[in-house]
Amino acid sequence: MTASLLLQYIIVALAVLVSAGVVMVKQFPNATRRLRVAVALPLLRAGRPAWMRALARKIAPPGQGGGNDCGGCNGCG
Repeated sequence: MTASLLLQYIIVALAVLVSAGVVMVKQFPNATRRLRVAVALPLLRAGRPAWMRALARKIAPPGQGGGNDCGGCNGCG
């Protein structure tokens, strides 16, 4: 296999992965959130290296509100 053919396969595979990720975020937001939580939780356990915990914080989805609001739309006024 030549280097240019290998590079072409890598670029196509990356494009397919990015496309699948965009479709998952747009069409299946709840499943995407659960997947992000499932990936991030094991990385946040005590005893993990600092870089791994920082990566988990980036992977984890943002919180869904807090405080005294209802947790619905985060836009109560």
